[in-house]
Amino acid sequence: MTEPVHESHPTDPDWHARTRAVAAGRPARHTGAPVNPAVTFTSTYIADGPVNYARVGNPTWTALEEAIGALEVGEALTFGSGMAAIAAVVSLVPNGGTVVAATHAYNGTTSLLRERAADGSLEARPVDIADTAEVVAALDGADLLIIESPTNPMMELADIPALTAAAHERGVLVACDNTFATPVLQQPLRDGVDLVVHSVTKYLAGHSDVLLGAVVTPADERGRALRERVLRHRTLAGAIPGPMEAYLALRGLRTLHVRMERAAGNAAVLAGRLGDHPAVERVRYPGSGAMLAIEVRGGPEAAERVSAGVRVWTHSTSLGGVESQIERRRRYELEAVTVPENLLRLSVGIEHVEDLWDDLSRALDAAVDD
Repeated sequence: MTEPVHESHPTDPDWHARTRAVAAGRPARHTGAPVNPAVTFTSTYIADGPVNYARVGNPTWTALEEAIGALEVGEALTFGSGMAAIAAVVSLVPNGGTVVAATHAYNGTTSLLRERAADGSLEARPVDIADTAEVVAALDGADLLIIESPTNPMMELADIPALTAAAHERGVLVACDNTFATPVLQQPLRDGVDLVVHSVTKYLAGHSDVLLGAVVTPADERGRALRERVLRHRTLAGAIPGPMEAYLALRGLRTLHVRMERAAGNAAVLAGRLGDHPAVERVRYPGSGAMLAIEVRGGPEAAERVSAGVRVWTHSTSLGGVESQIERRRRYELEAVTVPENLLRLSVGIEHVEDLWDDLSRALDAAVDD
């Protein structure tokens, strides 16, 4: 399918990722040119150009896709939400095919697979993604492996290169949801993964003000063939982003590295201190990034009191924003029953770490005292 032409200033793949995050997706440079891409609001285009209707593409999306692709070392397509991106990947599975995916994963992904399995359109094989042998054993006869690492909300880590190699030996496509780690910490395409998925809503956009998703494929012949299939799904399903959302996400992407550095630094400090707090039974921290989880003494009631008792932290159901967010995941019936009832997922933001600690430790103390 043809996409709109976006004349951009070229970036050098040898540049550091921090530089590419700032430079990619900029307009071509000439005298008097704007530094930022325009927000193109249109539903149609003049005839006989590269595209005639806006469901096929928009130059503002293309600018964002160039930037995400530059960071993931591939070629990106953006979607109206992270779920739309996941659904596009699942659409690659033939009718009656088999998907191997983490038991503990984003509950939108697991719910989609359960529904597709219930109507007979695919078989879903849940696995402990951190147990490489278990995953490999489940790959025989499969069509798609979906990896999350770290997993949401249990923070389990997968051996991405080993799982990808085993899947490819069996002719299985591999997708990796890289929302938590972001391309700052890992680029799964470098490990041979076929498709990388993002909820752009989260860290890439970074300000809790847009809904967007992305799928990234390798910049080679096989990757472009996959990209064409994903693009066709996006166009026919109408799972497209809005131009304003794309513009805001691109603006947010420029500061991804500095936001992640601050948030990850805060998370490391908090993880260390939470391990010594008497109200915390367990800390789940993957060792990097800005996501962690804790299990609170006193069960789900105490965990809910912690969420309700914070003032600096935001009690909300998302993650990856500049603000720190906290939530008990089992409050949702779609969450895996193996997720502990007293588990709180923490998305650590960029506030001063001492304010975050004082607020959270005070809420923990009060919740347990009650």
